[in-house]
Amino acid sequence: MDAQLEIKAESLAGKKQKSLLWYKIKKNPMTILGFSLIFILAALALFAPWITSYDPIKINMAERFQPPSASHWFGTDEVGRDIFTRVIYGARLSLGASITIVVVAGLIGSVIGAIAGYFGNWVDQIIMRIMDMLLAFPTLVLAMVLAATLGPNLINAMLAISIVKIPVYVRLARGEALSIKKKLYVVAAKTFRVNDFYIIIRHIIPNTITPVIIQITLDLGDTILLVATLGFLGLGARPPAPEWGTMISTGFKHMLEQWWYATFPGLAVFIASSGFNLIGDGLRDILDPKSAR
Repeated sequence: MDAQLEIKAESLAGKKQKSLLWYKIKKNPMTILGFSLIFILAALALFAPWITSYDPIKINMAERFQPPSASHWFGTDEVGRDIFTRVIYGARLSLGASITIVVVAGLIGSVIGAIAGYFGNWVDQIIMRIMDMLLAFPTLVLAMVLAATLGPNLINAMLAISIVKIPVYVRLARGEALSIKKKLYVVAAKTFRVNDFYIIIRHIIPNTITPVIIQITLDLGDTILLVATLGFLGLGARPPAPEWGTMISTGFKHMLEQWWYATFPGLAVFIASSGFNLIGDGLRDILDPKSAR
Protein backbone atom coordinates (compact mmCIF):
# COMPACT_ATOMS: atom_id res chain seq x y z
CA MET A 1 0.00 0.00 0.00
CA ASP A 2 2.81 2.37 0.92
CA ALA A 3 4.57 1.55 -2.35
CA GLN A 4 1.41 2.41 -4.32
CA LEU A 5 1.05 5.71 -2.48
CA GLU A 6 4.68 6.53 -3.21
CA ILE A 7 4.20 5.79 -6.93
CA LYS A 8 1.08 8.02 -7.07
CA ALA A 9 2.85 10.80 -5.20
CA GLU A 10 5.80 10.68 -7.60
CA SER A 11 3.43 10.69 -10.59
CA LEU A 12 1.66 13.83 -9.34
CA ALA A 13 4.98 15.47 -8.55
CA GLY A 14 6.19 14.63 -12.07
CA LYS A 15 3.14 16.26 -13.70
CA LYS A 16 3.53 19.37 -11.55
CA GLN A 17 7.24 19.57 -12.41
CA LYS A 18 6.51 19.35 -16.15
CA SER A 19 3.99 22.21 -15.95
CA LEU A 20 6.48 24.32 -14.01
CA LEU A 21 9.22 23.46 -16.52
CA TRP A 22 7.10 24.63 -19.47
CA TYR A 23 6.25 27.86 -17.62
CA LYS A 24 9.95 28.57 -16.98
CA ILE A 25 10.88 27.80 -20.60
CA LYS A 26 8.36 30.38 -21.82
CA LYS A 27 9.93 32.94 -19.49
CA ASN A 28 13.46 32.31 -20.80
CA PRO A 29 14.01 34.32 -24.03
CA MET A 30 17.29 32.62 -24.95
CA THR A 31 15.72 29.17 -24.73
CA ILE A 32 12.82 30.35 -26.88
CA LEU A 33 15.38 31.72 -29.38
CA GLY A 34 17.08 28.33 -29.47
CA PHE A 35 13.79 26.53 -30.12
CA SER A 36 12.96 29.10 -32.83
CA LEU A 37 16.27 28.60 -34.65
CA ILE A 38 15.91 24.81 -34.65
CA PHE A 39 12.26 25.04 -35.67
CA ILE A 40 13.18 27.21 -38.68
CA LEU A 41 15.96 24.83 -39.76
CA ALA A 42 13.69 21.81 -39.32
CA ALA A 43 10.92 23.49 -41.32
CA LEU A 44 13.33 24.35 -44.14
CA ALA A 45 14.57 20.75 -44.22
CA LEU A 46 11.06 19.28 -44.13
CA PHE A 47 9.61 21.54 -46.84
CA ALA A 48 12.77 21.77 -48.98
CA PRO A 49 11.11 20.36 -52.16
CA TRP A 50 8.46 23.11 -51.97
CA ILE A 51 10.89 25.91 -51.07
CA THR A 52 13.33 25.44 -53.94
CA SER A 53 12.96 24.05 -57.44
CA TYR A 54 16.62 23.12 -57.86
CA ASP A 55 18.02 19.61 -57.53
CA PRO A 56 20.66 19.40 -54.75
CA ILE A 57 22.95 17.04 -56.71
CA LYS A 58 22.21 17.83 -60.38
CA ILE A 59 25.21 19.28 -62.22
CA ASN A 60 24.87 22.45 -64.32
CA MET A 61 28.32 23.50 -65.51
CA ALA A 62 26.92 26.56 -67.31
CA GLU A 63 26.23 28.20 -63.92
CA ARG A 64 29.31 27.15 -61.95
CA PHE A 65 30.63 29.57 -59.31
CA GLN A 66 27.79 32.06 -59.65
CA PRO A 67 27.82 34.63 -56.78
CA PRO A 68 24.71 35.14 -54.61
CA SER A 69 21.88 36.61 -56.66
CA ALA A 70 18.10 36.66 -56.98
CA SER A 71 18.15 33.33 -58.83
CA HIS A 72 20.76 31.70 -56.56
CA TRP A 73 20.45 33.18 -53.08
CA PHE A 74 23.62 31.53 -51.77
CA GLY A 75 25.40 31.28 -55.12
CA THR A 76 26.48 28.08 -56.85
CA ASP A 77 29.35 25.62 -56.41
CA GLU A 78 32.08 24.31 -58.71
CA VAL A 79 29.64 22.25 -60.79
CA GLY A 80 26.75 24.73 -60.85
CA ARG A 81 24.62 23.32 -58.03
CA ASP A 82 22.53 25.80 -56.05
CA ILE A 83 24.13 26.17 -52.60
CA PHE A 84 20.93 27.35 -50.88
CA THR A 85 19.23 24.16 -52.06
CA ARG A 86 22.13 22.03 -50.86
CA VAL A 87 22.17 23.78 -47.47
CA ILE A 88 18.49 23.17 -46.73
CA TYR A 89 18.62 19.61 -48.05
CA GLY A 90 21.81 19.20 -46.00
CA ALA A 91 19.81 20.07 -42.90
CA ARG A 92 18.06 16.74 -43.34
CA LEU A 93 21.39 14.92 -43.20
CA SER A 94 23.12 16.98 -40.51
CA LEU A 95 20.16 17.44 -38.16
CA GLY A 96 18.86 13.93 -38.78
CA ALA A 97 22.26 12.37 -38.16
CA SER A 98 22.89 14.38 -35.00
CA ILE A 99 19.48 13.67 -33.47
CA THR A 100 19.77 9.96 -34.34
CA ILE A 101 23.23 9.79 -32.76
CA VAL A 102 22.24 11.28 -29.40
CA VAL A 103 18.96 9.33 -29.21
CA VAL A 104 20.71 6.03 -29.92
CA ALA A 105 23.55 6.84 -27.53
CA GLY A 106 21.04 7.98 -24.89
CA LEU A 107 18.92 4.83 -25.16
CA ILE A 108 21.85 2.40 -25.15
CA GLY A 109 23.67 4.32 -22.43
CA SER A 110 20.54 4.47 -20.26
CA VAL A 111 20.01 0.72 -20.46
CA ILE A 112 23.66 -0.11 -19.74
CA GLY A 113 23.85 2.45 -16.92
CA ALA A 114 20.61 1.19 -15.36
CA ILE A 115 21.94 -2.39 -15.40
CA ALA A 116 25.26 -1.29 -13.86
CA GLY A 117 23.61 0.76 -11.12
CA TYR A 118 20.93 -1.81 -10.29
CA PHE A 119 23.09 -4.93 -10.08
CA GLY A 120 26.26 -3.28 -8.74
CA ASN A 121 29.21 -5.46 -7.67
CA TRP A 122 31.24 -7.04 -10.49
CA VAL A 123 28.70 -6.09 -13.17
CA ASP A 124 29.07 -2.43 -12.25
CA GLN A 125 32.85 -2.67 -12.06
CA ILE A 126 33.25 -4.24 -15.51
CA ILE A 127 30.86 -1.82 -17.23
CA MET A 128 32.28 1.29 -15.62
CA ARG A 129 35.91 0.34 -16.30
CA ILE A 130 35.06 -0.05 -20.00
CA MET A 131 33.35 3.35 -19.95
CA ASP A 132 36.38 4.89 -18.22
CA MET A 133 38.61 3.53 -20.98
CA LEU A 134 36.44 5.21 -23.63
CA LEU A 135 36.35 8.47 -21.67
CA ALA A 136 40.16 8.48 -21.40
CA PHE A 137 40.44 9.44 -25.09
CA PRO A 138 39.57 12.91 -26.47
CA THR A 139 36.12 12.75 -28.04
CA LEU A 140 37.10 13.97 -31.50
CA VAL A 141 40.25 11.82 -31.70
CA LEU A 142 38.37 8.64 -30.75
CA ALA A 143 35.55 9.45 -33.18
CA MET A 144 38.11 10.00 -35.98
CA VAL A 145 39.87 6.71 -35.24
CA LEU A 146 36.62 4.72 -35.14
CA ALA A 147 35.25 6.38 -38.30
CA ALA A 148 38.50 5.77 -40.18
CA THR A 149 38.57 2.14 -39.02
CA LEU A 150 34.94 1.50 -40.00
CA GLY A 151 35.26 3.30 -43.34
CA PRO A 152 34.49 6.86 -44.48
CA ASN A 153 30.74 7.27 -44.89
CA LEU A 154 27.92 8.93 -42.96
CA ILE A 155 26.55 5.75 -41.36
CA ASN A 156 29.95 4.77 -39.99
CA ALA A 157 30.55 8.33 -38.79
CA MET A 158 27.22 8.22 -36.93
CA LEU A 159 28.15 4.87 -35.38
CA ALA A 160 31.56 6.17 -34.31
CA ILE A 161 30.13 9.28 -32.65
CA SER A 162 27.38 7.22 -30.97
CA ILE A 163 30.02 4.96 -29.40
CA VAL A 164 31.95 8.00 -28.18
CA LYS A 165 28.80 9.52 -26.64
CA ILE A 166 27.51 6.38 -24.85
CA PRO A 167 29.76 6.61 -21.72
CA VAL A 168 28.26 9.98 -20.73
CA TYR A 169 24.76 8.49 -20.60
CA VAL A 170 25.97 5.33 -18.86
CA ARG A 171 27.43 7.37 -16.00
CA LEU A 172 24.30 9.53 -15.78
CA ALA A 173 21.87 6.58 -15.77
CA ARG A 174 24.02 4.64 -13.32
CA GLY A 175 23.94 7.49 -10.83
CA GLU A 176 20.15 7.71 -11.09
CA ALA A 177 19.78 3.92 -10.79
CA LEU A 178 21.85 3.85 -7.59
CA SER A 179 19.33 6.22 -6.03
CA ILE A 180 16.16 4.73 -7.52
CA LYS A 181 16.90 1.14 -6.49
CA LYS A 182 16.62 2.25 -2.85
CA LYS A 183 13.06 3.51 -3.35
CA LEU A 184 10.32 1.71 -1.44
CA TYR A 185 8.49 0.43 -4.51
CA VAL A 186 11.69 -1.09 -5.93
CA VAL A 187 12.52 -2.73 -2.60
CA ALA A 188 8.94 -4.06 -2.40
CA ALA A 189 9.19 -5.50 -5.92
CA LYS A 190 12.44 -7.26 -5.03
CA THR A 191 10.86 -8.60 -1.84
CA PHE A 192 8.11 -10.24 -3.88
CA ARG A 193 10.78 -11.73 -6.17
CA VAL A 194 9.80 -9.74 -9.25
CA ASN A 195 12.20 -10.40 -12.14
CA ASP A 196 15.19 -8.05 -12.00
CA PHE A 197 15.03 -7.09 -15.68
CA TYR A 198 11.32 -6.30 -15.31
CA ILE A 199 12.17 -3.96 -12.43
CA ILE A 200 14.86 -2.29 -14.56
CA ILE A 201 12.49 -1.81 -17.52
CA ARG A 202 9.41 -0.88 -15.46
CA HIS A 203 10.91 1.25 -12.68
CA ILE A 204 14.58 2.10 -13.16
CA ILE A 205 14.84 3.21 -16.81
CA PRO A 206 11.62 5.33 -16.89
CA ASN A 207 12.89 7.32 -13.92
CA THR A 208 16.18 8.12 -15.66
CA ILE A 209 14.48 9.59 -18.74
CA THR A 210 14.30 13.22 -17.58
CA PRO A 211 18.03 13.74 -16.88
CA VAL A 212 18.88 11.79 -20.04
CA ILE A 213 16.67 14.09 -22.15
CA ILE A 214 18.38 17.13 -20.63
CA GLN A 215 21.78 15.62 -21.45
CA ILE A 216 20.62 14.90 -25.01
CA THR A 217 19.74 18.57 -25.55
CA LEU A 218 23.15 19.56 -24.18
CA ASP A 219 24.91 17.08 -26.50
CA LEU A 220 23.11 18.00 -29.71
CA GLY A 221 25.13 21.16 -30.35
CA ASP A 222 28.42 19.29 -29.86
CA THR A 223 27.19 16.40 -32.04
CA ILE A 224 26.33 18.78 -34.90
CA LEU A 225 29.94 20.00 -34.80
CA LEU A 226 31.33 16.44 -34.63
CA VAL A 227 29.29 15.34 -37.66
CA ALA A 228 30.43 18.41 -39.61
CA THR A 229 34.05 17.92 -38.51
CA LEU A 230 34.16 14.31 -39.67
CA GLY A 231 32.56 15.40 -42.94
CA PHE A 232 35.17 18.16 -43.31
CA LEU A 233 37.97 15.62 -42.74
CA GLY A 234 36.53 13.24 -45.32
CA LEU A 235 35.36 10.70 -42.74
CA GLY A 236 31.64 11.46 -42.97
CA ALA A 237 29.17 11.77 -45.83
CA ARG A 238 30.65 11.33 -49.28
CA PRO A 239 30.12 13.74 -52.20
CA PRO A 240 27.77 14.58 -53.81
CA ALA A 241 25.71 14.24 -50.61
CA PRO A 242 24.72 17.78 -49.44
CA GLU A 243 26.13 17.43 -45.92
CA TRP A 244 27.32 20.67 -44.31
CA GLY A 245 30.78 19.49 -43.26
CA THR A 246 31.50 17.97 -46.67
CA MET A 247 30.36 21.20 -48.38
CA ILE A 248 32.64 23.28 -46.14
CA SER A 249 35.57 20.97 -46.92
CA THR A 250 35.14 21.41 -50.67
CA GLY A 251 34.30 25.12 -50.45
CA PHE A 252 37.33 25.83 -48.26
CA LYS A 253 39.59 25.18 -51.27
CA HIS A 254 37.91 28.08 -53.10
CA MET A 255 37.51 30.38 -50.09
CA LEU A 256 39.53 33.33 -51.42
CA GLU A 257 37.80 33.55 -54.80
CA GLN A 258 34.31 32.13 -54.06
CA TRP A 259 33.72 33.15 -50.43
CA TRP A 260 30.06 32.13 -50.45
CA TYR A 261 30.77 28.44 -51.06
CA ALA A 262 32.01 27.59 -47.55
CA THR A 263 30.42 30.56 -45.76
CA PHE A 264 26.76 29.57 -45.98
CA PRO A 265 27.16 25.90 -44.96
CA GLY A 266 29.36 27.18 -42.13
CA LEU A 267 26.62 29.58 -41.03
CA ALA A 268 24.15 26.68 -41.07
CA VAL A 269 26.42 24.68 -38.73
CA PHE A 270 26.79 27.73 -36.48
CA ILE A 271 23.04 28.38 -36.30
CA ALA A 272 22.18 24.73 -35.62
CA SER A 273 24.88 24.34 -32.98
CA SER A 274 23.93 27.65 -31.33
CA GLY A 275 20.24 26.74 -31.33
CA PHE A 276 20.81 23.41 -29.62
CA ASN A 277 23.28 24.96 -27.16
CA LEU A 278 20.76 27.66 -26.21
CA ILE A 279 18.09 25.01 -25.63
CA GLY A 280 20.43 22.83 -23.59
CA ASP A 281 21.82 25.69 -21.50
CA GLY A 282 18.33 27.05 -20.90
CA LEU A 283 16.97 23.72 -19.70
CA ARG A 284 20.02 23.19 -17.51
CA ASP A 285 19.63 26.62 -15.90
CA ILE A 286 15.92 26.06 -15.37
CA LEU A 287 16.38 22.68 -13.71
CA ASP A 288 19.49 23.74 -11.78
CA PRO A 289 19.18 27.40 -10.69
CA LYS A 290 22.67 27.29 -9.09
CA SER A 291 24.25 26.84 -12.53
CA ALA A 292 22.89 30.21 -13.65
CA ARG A 293 24.65 32.09 -10.89
